[in-house]
Amino acid sequence: MALCFIHQNHMMRVVAIAALHLLQLQAITPGLLADTNLALPGCISKCGEVSVPYPFGVGAGCYRKGFKLTCNETYSPPKLFLDNTKAEVLYISLHHGKLYVDNGFFRLTRSKGYNMTWGIPLDDSIFTVSPFGNNFVIMGCGFEFRVSLPDVNSTDVRCTSSCVPGRHAVATDGMCSGIGCCEASMPGGGNMYSIKLASYPAGNDLTMRGQLFNATLVIVDNEWWGTDNHSILLQKAVSDGLVTSQGISGSTVPVQAKTIVKWNFSNSSCADAQSSSDFGCHSDNSYCHDHWTGESLGYICRCSNGYEGNPYIPNGCQDIDECRHPDEYQCFGHCINTDGSYNCICPGGNSGNPKKPHGCIKDVEKFSGLAMATGFGSGACLLLLTFSAILLRQKLRARKAKRLRDFFFRKNRGLLLQQLVDKDIAERMIFILEELEKATNTFDEDRKIGKGGHGTVYKGILSDQRVVAIKRSMRTIQSETDNFINEVAILSQINHRNVVKLFGCCLETEVPLLVYEFISNGTLYDHLHVSSSLSLPWKERLRIALEVARSLAYLHSAASVSIIHRDIKATNILLDVNLTAKVSDFGASRGIPIDQTRVTTAIQGTFGYLDPECYRTRQLTEKSDVYSFGVMLVELLTREKPHIYMSPAGHSLVEQFLLLHNQDKLSEILDPQVAREGDEDAKEVAGIAAMCINSSGKDRPTMKQVEMRLEALQSASTKIGNDPRTEEHVMNIPSAGQRSGNTDGSRRFSMEREILLSMDFPR
Repeated sequence: MALCFIHQNHMMRVVAIAALHLLQLQAITPGLLADTNLALPGCISKCGEVSVPYPFGVGAGCYRKGFKLTCNETYSPPKLFLDNTKAEVLYISLHHGKLYVDNGFFRLTRSKGYNMTWGIPLDDSIFTVSPFGNNFVIMGCGFEFRVSLPDVNSTDVRCTSSCVPGRHAVATDGMCSGIGCCEASMPGGGNMYSIKLASYPAGNDLTMRGQLFNATLVIVDNEWWGTDNHSILLQKAVSDGLVTSQGISGSTVPVQAKTIVKWNFSNSSCADAQSSSDFGCHSDNSYCHDHWTGESLGYICRCSNGYEGNPYIPNGCQDIDECRHPDEYQCFGHCINTDGSYNCICPGGNSGNPKKPHGCIKDVEKFSGLAMATGFGSGACLLLLTFSAILLRQKLRARKAKRLRDFFFRKNRGLLLQQLVDKDIAERMIFILEELEKATNTFDEDRKIGKGGHGTVYKGILSDQRVVAIKRSMRTIQSETDNFINEVAILSQINHRNVVKLFGCCLETEVPLLVYEFISNGTLYDHLHVSSSLSLPWKERLRIALEVARSLAYLHSAASVSIIHRDIKATNILLDVNLTAKVSDFGASRGIPIDQTRVTTAIQGTFGYLDPECYRTRQLTEKSDVYSFGVMLVELLTREKPHIYMSPAGHSLVEQFLLLHNQDKLSEILDPQVAREGDEDAKEVAGIAAMCINSSGKDRPTMKQVEMRLEALQSASTKIGNDPRTEEHVMNIPSAGQRSGNTDGSRRFSMEREILLSMDFPR
């Protein structure tokens, strides 16, 4: 009887597997019989190598109004163009509402200037050249470039490119720093731009090597420009004279300049569009998605998860056969496609997790059945063995799950985190991956809000409704993981209103994730370097400088260990809705024990802000942050960008600032708005900046001293009144340019003042 029971059990398992295979065949068959067509019936769905999905189309009746394309078959292979333009369409993304186009190159060569309109002549109600995803790149030298929207009141964005003896007229190293190449951000959302080009510098200096200014202009996708050596390839093509207005001719260089154009199906929101007779989401298994192009809100349609195709045509969203894509949808057992998803089961006689390598293990039930057939033969023994098999399987699963958690925990330096942070605190700070994926809609591209020095940042909403910023490393190398764990350890010990608050981290992914408070108002860099002539008011700049100084003084002197930020710059200063400064990005920071004043370390930081003394000696001290802070003060005073600025004489921003400060000619470099609003306070701040960027670290003030000086200026400007003790400290900050050999009274505090100061700022 036991043998019959075993045979019956085996037959039931065979029937079940056969039924599952039948379901799989039924699920696959529609995909095999119906090749999803992205275009309307009777319309071409491909031009050359580019797919043409509706609402775009070629030919009458094949496109929605405004989405007409032209397939030029005189090329081999044929090329697709936006109607009545020279912009070649490289790719159309329905899911993201983007076009990737090659708008060609614009070459300008002469000694006099240009003043003209240039861009992509598109319907502004549908298309917008992405103001966030693109930049103007102008290759060549000897010119000043200005760009603005055609509106009368539009402000312009500019960049300059100098000719330097011994250097190529066109940079060929992929850099675009103002010598042989310069970059300008987009002045706003639009398709046509007012272009002004003039010689730079004026006079005979521009005719170096007998050349007049020579500029080649292109609009490029920032991400494309910075990857796969595209910048170098494009610059070399321009330098070699291979670029024409139509593209790169006679060249084997495999590169096309790529520009992002965002589009909407309609300018209505989803809420308004769904009640309209013109609603575009015609396919089942599709949904409406509000889409921001940079200038206006509209909507696009998307296929639901588990489906792909064209949501704008009936039955356009077809089920994805995940079983045909094992690289993307892993299954190491039997894969069974279902409508909108898939199942993955272990083969007969096995159990476990078939979505992981070696996840299926031999089913103990099989062995128990064989054992019964050879000797036990009793129903009671079968129940016992079945119960034992269940317990054993649960034990194996628990052991495997623990092994997997330990693997990721060790790989992502969890042990290091426990050493750096109190264990109880570390456990409270750990998030599970599922919660963060839900918070960011599986790290949707629309949730991406920027890139920091050590990762990409996404906006998310946690289950408790907290709005957070989630940062993950761009690379899976161990040094980046160490930087993330370092940032967790640093921020977990900091509690200051001007330092971004860390909520926790996730160690369950290939690269760790950081979760910290979401600061909604961008960076200091964003607010300072706007396209208009007016930027942050002087009082706001002074207050922000004071808040950053306070945070650094705290990090250096009041935290449990002395913390050196190591990468102070305008893009790492976040501003909330009240423009309160929050110092962020501690991936490169270092803690120094109380009994030490410096450590030897590898060079890290940002060009333009990096302490030259640290660069030479590799000795990291608190004065390295003082130098970077001083550069940021210069940036606040001048509205010039330290990493790209170069004077006509070839000086960096710091060198030019110190030169003009020592010559009492600050008016030549100060932001006109600062000169008007700041008056004497601006000169005082300039003096503080000059002390901070002293080439010798020992002659720079401490951040405590800088904080006191700025606080005195802030108090005076708001007519609150000065604290005598604050004035006492300010009087003893060395003047700009003083050396350590001057009188002791000019550089050092008295014993009583040092004791008083140390009571306020314990180490």
